[in-house]
Amino acid sequence: MNENIGETSYKETAFGIISRSKLIKLEIQGIKKAWDFVLKKSQKNNILITPDFLKKVHFVGFGWIFPDLAGKYRTVEVKVSAHSPPKYSQIPELMINFCEDLKVRFHNLPKIESNKFLTELITFLAWIHHRFLWIHPFKDYNGRISRLLLNIVLINLNLPLIELNVATKKEREKYVQALSNGSSKNFQSKKSRIAAFL
Repeated sequence: MNENIGETSYKETAFGIISRSKLIKLEIQGIKKAWDFVLKKSQKNNILITPDFLKKVHFVGFGWIFPDLAGKYRTVEVKVSAHSPPKYSQIPELMINFCEDLKVRFHNLPKIESNKFLTELITFLAWIHHRFLWIHPFKDYNGRISRLLLNIVLINLNLPLIELNVATKKEREKYVQALSNGSSKNFQSKKSRIAAFL
């Protein structure tokens, strides 16, 4: 259930119908739960990024808030700003292909000592972020899972973690514009991908 009363939105959760302000606090806890799950997994060895693993991360983070939706691909068509993601029936195949592509691209990164490494890494991370959000596999929290996924890749590379700042309205607008630019044909050029990511 989504409804607007004045300027406050409400959502139906495992805790009943709650306001957006209360939901934000739960979402912060959810991200921490997802992070803890990922960090625990990473202590053993590199994390194998598969569709099932991404669904599990989504469920661990948000299943206690939205048990009927979390950890499952969306079963409805959605529109995100000006973007119409693929039909929900295509998501399983798209996510298999995405994870396979990610694995191949990961293994084809140049060695860290290479002059090309940083450029190729940023290009790779930009591709991951854009492609995941383009597919939009879950009904909600795709952005959070996508940003977490970037750091899973960095963990696998033994590199420092990053944070994409989208807290302010201006940062959010810049972020959405970069994603929109990513959907254009210009995004095929490496320079455009790097600029969009930065």
